[in-house]
Amino acid sequence: MTAFHFPPLAGSSGIQRTLSFARHLPRFDWQPLILTAHSRAFANVSDDQLGDVPSGVIVERAFALDSSRHLALFGRYPAFAARPDRWITWWFGAVLRGLAMIRKHRPVAIWSTYPIATAHKIGYTLHRLSGLPWIADFRDPMTEDGYPADRKIRQSYKKIEEAAVRSAAVGVFVTPGLARLYGERYRDVPNARLAVIENGYDEEILAPLDGTAAREGPLLPGAFTLLHSGVVYPNERDPTQFFQALRRMLDEGNLKPGELRVRLRAPVHETLLAELIGTFRVADIVELAPPIPYRQALQEMMRADGLLVLQAGNCNDQIPAKVYEYLRCRRPIIGLTDPAGDTAGLLRKAGIDSIARLDSAQEIAFELRRFLDQARRGGAPPRDDAFVRGASRLNRTRELAGLLDRLGAGEAAG
Repeated sequence: MTAFHFPPLAGSSGIQRTLSFARHLPRFDWQPLILTAHSRAFANVSDDQLGDVPSGVIVERAFALDSSRHLALFGRYPAFAARPDRWITWWFGAVLRGLAMIRKHRPVAIWSTYPIATAHKIGYTLHRLSGLPWIADFRDPMTEDGYPADRKIRQSYKKIEEAAVRSAAVGVFVTPGLARLYGERYRDVPNARLAVIENGYDEEILAPLDGTAAREGPLLPGAFTLLHSGVVYPNERDPTQFFQALRRMLDEGNLKPGELRVRLRAPVHETLLAELIGTFRVADIVELAPPIPYRQALQEMMRADGLLVLQAGNCNDQIPAKVYEYLRCRRPIIGLTDPAGDTAGLLRKAGIDSIARLDSAQEIAFELRRFLDQARRGGAPPRDDAFVRGASRLNRTRELAGLLDRLGAGEAAG
C-alpha cells in the first residue's frame, strides 16, 4: 500500500483512509504492507496517531525530500524537482524499497492512493517491474480544465492519470460522481474496472469518545457553536458568501448578538480568512482556531452544537472526508454546497435537509436561520442511523477486501 499521507504526517484527512485500511484488512485475511515517505518529507508531524498503526503491520519509509524545503536556494528550486509534485524524490527511494518488499514478502497486489501524484507514479512503476495487479485509488480528480494551473505539471499529471486508469486492474474512486467522471473521460476502459469505495469513519476510535464528550458538555454554554473542522480552501470552500450572510442576518435582526459562534478549526488560510472576517465585520461571531490532535478534533465535533460543511459547486464530484465523521458524531449538520453535488446527495441520504448553495448569501441566510431554529428544537441531527452505520471504515475495508479477493483469485487461476 503506497501512501504519502500516513503517520506521523499531521494535518491531512487523507491519513485516515490508508490507516483504517491497514487497521481493518487483517480481519478479512489480508495483511497490509505500507510503503510511505520518510518523515523528513512531511512539513508537519505529530505522534498522536502513530499508536493507531497496528504493531504487526510492516511500515517501510523510503527516502524522500520536499523540494520546496530541501532543494531550494533563496526560496527557489528547479521546476523539474516539482514535477509531478514536490515529492518526486520519493519515487526513486520508494521504487527501490518497494521492489525489496516485493521480493521479501511476495504480495498479491499493489495499491496506491492519490492526491500525491508521485504515489501513483510509484504504483505504476512497481506494477510494470513486478507484474503484480495494481489498484489505483483516487481521492480527488487528478486533472480538470485548468488544473493543475502549470501546463507542464498538468501534462505530467495527465500522463500519470492515463497510466493509472488504463493499466490498473481496478481504479477506485471515493464518490459516485468521481467514478462517473472517469468513466466518461476514459470510455474505452470497462466499467467493471472502475469501483467506488467511499470514505468513512472509524467506530473503534469514535466510540470511546462518546462518554467523554457527553460529560464535558457543550463547547460554549450560552451560545450556539457551529464548527467547521479542517482546511478552508480559498476556492473550493470559499466562505465569502457565508460571512456576508452572517453580516446580513445581524443587520436585519435575524441573528441576535451572542446567539451564534462559528469556530473554524485548523483552517490553514488564516491570513485570508482574517481579512474576510474584518471586511464583513463578523469577528464577534467567527473565530479561527489552531490545529489540535485528531482525537481532540473528533471530540470537539461531538461537543459542538452544530457542524458546518463548506463545498463549492466546482467540487460536485467530491465529498469532504470529514463529513462521514460529522455523521457519526450525530450532531446537527448544515451543508453549504450545491444541491446537485455528491456532498448534498450524501447528506440527504442521511436524512439531512439543511442545504444551501455556498455561493448564495441569500440562501445561506435563510437556511441558517431555519437550521438554528430546528437545531434548538433538537430536530436536525442525521436521522438515518442505518445509513450512518453503513458508512464505517470497517465496511469500506470489507469492500476493498472484496476487490483483493477477486484479484487474488485471478492470480491463483493464472
